[in-house]
Amino acid sequence: MGWLFLFSAGLSEIIFALSLKYNMGFTKLYPSIVTMVSGGTSFYLLMLAIKTLPLGTAYAIWTGMGAVGVAVLSIFLFKESVEWVRLMSISFIVIGIVGLKLTHFE
Repeated sequence: MGWLFLFSAGLSEIIFALSLKYNMGFTKLYPSIVTMVSGGTSFYLLMLAIKTLPLGTAYAIWTGMGAVGVAVLSIFLFKESVEWVRLMSISFIVIGIVGLKLTHFE
């Protein structure tokens, strides 16, 4: 169950980070609500995940999921760079996430 909580926390973290771009410094009501709810949800689910998963593993995967998710979606949503160095760097984060998952057996 911890992995499900962690995966859901990562998805909520992606929504949280993307909503920061849209809330314009908390001047837009609905995006600001999304930011607050998704941020709170992400932290709550992470808290549930670390009840059964090691903190270091869970936190690294959570931040990695957020970083990769936001970086990839920003390419499509905000037309950010798709230079090979950036894509390679994102792939290294993915490799790290997979490695952490593979080294933890539950």
